[in-house]
Amino acid sequence: MAEGKSGRQSVVIIGGGPAGLTAAWELLKDGGAERFDVTVLEATREFGGISRTVKHNGNRMDIGGHRFFSKDDRVMDWWRNIMPLQGAPSYDDKKLGRHHDLEAGGPDPERTDVVMLKRHRVSRIFWNQHFLDYPISLSPGLFKALGFKLTMKAGFSYLWSMVHKLPEDNLENFYINRFGRQLYSMFFEGYTTKVWGRTPVQISADWGAQRVRGLSVISVLKNAVRKMMPRKRDSSQVETSLIEEFWYPKLGPGQLWEIVEGQVVDGGGRVITDANVVELRQKSDGSIASVVYVDSQGARTELEADQFISSMPVKDLVNSIGRPFEGGPSDRTVEEGGRDAGGALTKAAAVPEDITRIANGLPYRDFVTVGLLVKHLRLRNTTDMKTLGNPPIVPDCWIYVQDPGYKVGRVQIFNNWSPYLVKDVDDTVWVGLEYFCQEGDEFWNMSDEEATAFAVKELTRMRVINGPEDVLDSHREHVRKAYPAYFDTYDEMPELVDYLDSFGNLYCVGRNGQHRYNNQDHSMASAMEAVANIKSGREDKKNVWSVNTEKSYHEQK
Repeated sequence: MAEGKSGRQSVVIIGGGPAGLTAAWELLKDGGAERFDVTVLEATREFGGISRTVKHNGNRMDIGGHRFFSKDDRVMDWWRNIMPLQGAPSYDDKKLGRHHDLEAGGPDPERTDVVMLKRHRVSRIFWNQHFLDYPISLSPGLFKALGFKLTMKAGFSYLWSMVHKLPEDNLENFYINRFGRQLYSMFFEGYTTKVWGRTPVQISADWGAQRVRGLSVISVLKNAVRKMMPRKRDSSQVETSLIEEFWYPKLGPGQLWEIVEGQVVDGGGRVITDANVVELRQKSDGSIASVVYVDSQGARTELEADQFISSMPVKDLVNSIGRPFEGGPSDRTVEEGGRDAGGALTKAAAVPEDITRIANGLPYRDFVTVGLLVKHLRLRNTTDMKTLGNPPIVPDCWIYVQDPGYKVGRVQIFNNWSPYLVKDVDDTVWVGLEYFCQEGDEFWNMSDEEATAFAVKELTRMRVINGPEDVLDSHREHVRKAYPAYFDTYDEMPELVDYLDSFGNLYCVGRNGQHRYNNQDHSMASAMEAVANIKSGREDKKNVWSVNTEKSYHEQK
């Protein structure tokens, strides 16, 4: 790609989430502004995408819950360079007499906000009015909850699955092969249907391969036994789904991405908010020439560049590929024009009909988070781990609600992610209830009052709180296209990938940019690979699309 008049390559990055901001900083760090002219276009006024932190009346919500842990050392080092690890006890560490391996010379969380905390991960499953450890532990509580008959059925079902393997052509068979049909029907079938709105038999096994490849009954049992051993294990020996310690920004994940955005600007980059990309224009040679974005006032601006990195949803990206580039000054305001009699944008360099069909058939799952500030929880802390609060609260980061009698999918307890997320951490508990739904469905369209009342009623039935009298405050967030789904036209993605790669100077990164259920670290790694290609001149993009598909990126390393 030819360089501009300044001698620098111009790069436009669509999206200010983890993938987009990682790409921007990878281009600009270490004096990269001398080589690259970088512009980030973010459709909202917030940074971090689904990894943002929502602020409400002095309390902070983590949208989705984000453990900062990766099998990729590049990502771990990257995070540590942005926010150094704590070198002194945090507020709850001091209060509870809790000890970590603190970073020598690291910052004190009580004195500065720019610090990464070390957190202990505790999660449980709520099933049949019982709270079970997750990952499963060989505890009396488990056998009491299941009962002798069900325990035996689950055991023999698992043994049968070891010798009678099903073809892994759907997610149901994937789970049954690893856990047996009995455990599958108890803990996976209903919960997966709740999350995706489809039964597992309708979902590609690829989803299981990306999310729980290393998790099985054997791995859970091995982990339970190893925990009894005195020798400390390296994290590379543990499945990602079983990791018990992780890092966490003091003020939530959005804090880190806000810092990165500031570094991008200080490093010579440009970040434009309220910039909703609506069109990508092409050159005659088949490459991308420019993007057109609409600002909050409705004005359309065209921005030319040499390279383009997109983390916008694939469906929207394909529908944005419009007419050929007409030339003209960069960064110019343009008229809408180019519409047919029906008002639709004309496509002089039309996207093939089959590609449009595949893109528009890609499904997504949206969700709603309801935050409730409560006086206390009814749940008793029956673990041997001291917990913060008055009275002490349970130590859970997440509670997975796998009981089919409840619509809520997960309950977060923000106090345990970071005490600094909660304004009055000693006397209130800040919880988040995650509801999986579709944009425009009945639950999505509920009023704030209706959604809050629904959440309060479910927490009361679960015996987590006494009732509405315990609730001090609430807040609801809608999250669009939170989870790329693995059904409908998903199995035709390879054809779509080939088409997008044909543009040469267009790189698709991140969860929605690749329509892949990436973790935050996978999204970052895809951006790192894209930047490496731009810097080296590598033309094929196999390495960019291979993140979270090859063994080294999977749950088991």
